[in-house]
Amino acid sequence: MTENPIAQLTPVYFADLANAEAVNSALFDAFEREKHGADVRRTHLFAGRYENTYLPAGRIPELAPVSALAQATACRILDRTRLRQGFWFNEMHPGQRTTVHDHAEGNELLSAVYYVYCPEESGRLILHDDEAQVVVKPRPGLLVLFAPDLPHEVEINASRQTRLSIAFNFGPADDPA
Repeated sequence: MTENPIAQLTPVYFADLANAEAVNSALFDAFEREKHGADVRRTHLFAGRYENTYLPAGRIPELAPVSALAQATACRILDRTRLRQGFWFNEMHPGQRTTVHDHAEGNELLSAVYYVYCPEESGRLILHDDEAQVVVKPRPGLLVLFAPDLPHEVEINASRQTRLSIAFNFGPADDPA
């Protein structure tokens, strides 16, 4: 008798931020305050939109609770005491989407997205795992963590409002990447 191979989905992890409503309100306001600063960097121009907006961490102290949750959760998942953490904002206006991509570059060990503001119909996260898909309906305060080589995209923002999320990559603490 020949055994058929067993397929398994790549793990996807979820965590929620306590006091997310207050944190997200302050974080949204901070992003609006800082997004046009001279030291802001934007990358990944697709369909007339920069998908990534990099703000210096020191300019956004409101990020601290989210960053701490993401770091602690990633350390627990990867069974590490320290990790290097990079982050960027993803601002999606109505009619925009995030194209299929992955984060399999450098020594990344884990990727994540945290939802700051996501009105109804602002686009679901779709994670592609070979023949399967994991579809995540975003909600404010939700942190989703996944393997950096997992292709993913965000559907079109069909709402009438801007959607704001923060993406993270985690790598070895001794790797400056």
